[in-house]
Amino acid sequence: MFATGVTIVTARAADGSLVGLTANSFNSVSLSPPLVLWSLALSAGSMPTLSTGSHYAINILSASQKELAERFAKKRDDRWQDVAFTEGIGGAPVLAGAAASFECFNRSRYDEGDHVIFVGEVERCSHTPGASPLLFHGGRFYTEHPL
Repeated sequence: MFATGVTIVTARAADGSLVGLTANSFNSVSLSPPLVLWSLALSAGSMPTLSTGSHYAINILSASQKELAERFAKKRDDRWQDVAFTEGIGGAPVLAGAAASFECFNRSRYDEGDHVIFVGEVERCSHTPGASPLLFHGGRFYTEHPL
């Protein structure tokens, strides 16, 4: 087991509805071109939108966003209620207060086991200076560095 950062992957469906889910399966792939990856279970309800849409945003959560991480980790009809965001490239929501955000073109997908690995080409990124990241380790969130 090792500690990871926590992200919420967001997108806008073809019908205009918003999609978002908590994920900690995020990793950098390449600096040139700038590529990142993350994975999603084939059974996820958001799979149709995320596998066919042109863009998504990977929002790296700050320590103050623990409640948001928990909200987007569960199946809830109200997960977007009162969530502050701006519209990013391709309509993907960029969450206010995130430590960093990567707005990605949905470049490629690889079916592996019971998951799909998404590779996104970063078209724009932003960060919040001084923001501490939200961490996840051993089934728990941490809002302070454990060291």
